Amino acid sequence: MGRILALDFGTKRTGIAVTDELQIIASGLTTIDTKDLLNFLQEYINKEVVELFVIGEPKQMDNTASQSEKYIKEFISKLQKNMPNIKIERVDERFTSKMAFQTMIDSGLKKKQRQNKALIDEISATLILQNYLYSK
Repeated sequence: MGRILALDFGTKRTGIAVTDELQIIASGLTTIDTKDLLNFLQEYINKEVVELFVIGEPKQMDNTASQSEKYIKEFISKLQKNMPNIKIERVDERFTSKMAFQTMIDSGLKKKQRQNKALIDEISATLILQNYLYSK
């Protein structure tokens, strides 16, 4: 059984989370500059077995696609060309950034640490992955 890797895609940086090999626990992996994302993923799958990418799907409150969706679709197209054997699923990511910020507060992080946008992206990816696991 391979890992599931989740992405909180952003135009500048992308949060990444991954499951254990049994696909039970979602953990934050890292945040990476989006321009380096494909190379990072290629290196990662050369070391680890990944069976699925879960990519956040940003939506407006009225359920329409957000403005960043076109960039995500472009990335997904590149991802499918480079890694055609790995399935891709989408998960609604509404409120994950707010939930990530609240998680930081609840865990006792100081204000300075909560301003770390990369950490928010990584926690958001973890929440996306947890939501996917719960829905399975």
